[in-house]
Amino acid sequence: MSDENSSVDLLGIKPIADSVNTVTKGTVDGASAFLGRICLPAAEEFGLLLKDKVSSWRAKNAVKIANKAQHLLEGQFQDLVVSAHPRIIYSTLENGSWAEDDFMQNLWAGLLASSCTPDGKDESNLILIGILSQLTSNQANIINHICENAKVYQSESGYITCERLIMKVDDVINIAGITDLHQLDRELDHMRSLQLVDGGLILDRDNEAYLTPHSLCLQLYARAKGFVGSPIEFYGAKKKSSNK
Repeated sequence: MSDENSSVDLLGIKPIADSVNTVTKGTVDGASAFLGRICLPAAEEFGLLLKDKVSSWRAKNAVKIANKAQHLLEGQFQDLVVSAHPRIIYSTLENGSWAEDDFMQNLWAGLLASSCTPDGKDESNLILIGILSQLTSNQANIINHICENAKVYQSESGYITCERLIMKVDDVINIAGITDLHQLDRELDHMRSLQLVDGGLILDRDNEAYLTPHSLCLQLYARAKGFVGSPIEFYGAKKKSSNK
């Protein structure tokens, strides 16, 4: 087998492509049927046109994600052949194919890459896929920043954690790309409901924000960067004594 084919087999590109076609067809067919029921007969022709364009658009995004995941894996593995569980491939491409911007595609590619193992049976990233599918790009930008800047350490019991992260509200606004404080507050409320962060905006005192990533958030970020291994290794976290 050539080097090119070996590289392609790293993720099993053909099964991924088949999954994209199957998932997209079913999803768009359902939407077309719905439009046909509620719209004028002419909408049926529009639905067929929509089907072709959506299928092509999502397939293009899925291919980009697969290529990015392959690149991440090749940086960590050389001769070792790894693969992902079919449920991971399906869920990643079903959800990730809606992401058009490069930043979000990188996160989806990271989750796909970090799901790959020698036996292809690891399903643990399904939890993280479900979380990422609920995040807006604004929230993902916040997670990217706080996980990059948090002081991460290993607790006495061996869990990954970090110190409280304090930021200026203006900085949070710039990072998230949100100027409406009500929207920003909603986004942070949602992140808290997902158990990703602790804290929020404090506008009546020092115009600061307390946004400390939880362990789940730290693990999501490490996996979304394509890291295959312990988050302790990813962050280079050292043990911190509880003694003061």
